[in-house]
Amino acid sequence: MKDFLKVSPLKILESSAYKELGKGNLGVLIARAGVGKTSCLIHIAFDKLFRGKQLVHVSLKDAPEKVVAHYNAILYDLVGVLEMEKEHEARDRLDKNRIIFAYLKESFDLDRLRKSLANLVNEVNFIPNTLIVDGVDFAEAGRDIFEGFKKIAQEFDLEVWFSALSHRHITEKNERGIPFPCNKLDDLFSLIIQLSSTESGIFLKLLKDHDIEPIPDIMLRLDPNNYLVME
Repeated sequence: MKDFLKVSPLKILESSAYKELGKGNLGVLIARAGVGKTSCLIHIAFDKLFRGKQLVHVSLKDAPEKVVAHYNAILYDLVGVLEMEKEHEARDRLDKNRIIFAYLKESFDLDRLRKSLANLVNEVNFIPNTLIVDGVDFAEAGRDIFEGFKKIAQEFDLEVWFSALSHRHITEKNERGIPFPCNKLDDLFSLIIQLSSTESGIFLKLLKDHDIEPIPDIMLRLDPNNYLVME
């Protein structure tokens, strides 16, 4: 577990202002299609789970079985790369501390999510530290949905991580350097991280660090085979 935390993509926050996203806040990982944002998002989930935190993964595009398969595939890779000796212990921890909500065919609704979270807390005594949200179409979703997630983050005292799809042909940025599709929503997010693929490799770059200005120049190179931080 400790070996993973040394190479987790969230290692990028070690040089940030508060070292974490923090409860009540929203964070987003921006990347183009095929770069690996879902895999990187699940690595963020592993970082939380390996720290003993409880987590809810909210999928708006994949059935629970596919989400579980993605976690298992990444865990399998981690076991090999990090030479983890207690795979069953790690898998048991994931199954115990992770719950998956899937909202397919446009069935997602903030009130429905709120009720499901309240049921977890009040009836099951499962108190999540983090929400991982995959599949929100930032280009189509209105501002209201993210304001709603912000309220949920504050109401349930948790942090929320999203993935956002950028496009090669849309190059617009706002005056703070935040690219599409977050350029008109960045005030709602405390952390914004960009995942990009270049000829030199795959990199994570911190674009927004809470209320800190100017933004510190923080960038990490990832192994393209497993999205772990390269030494």
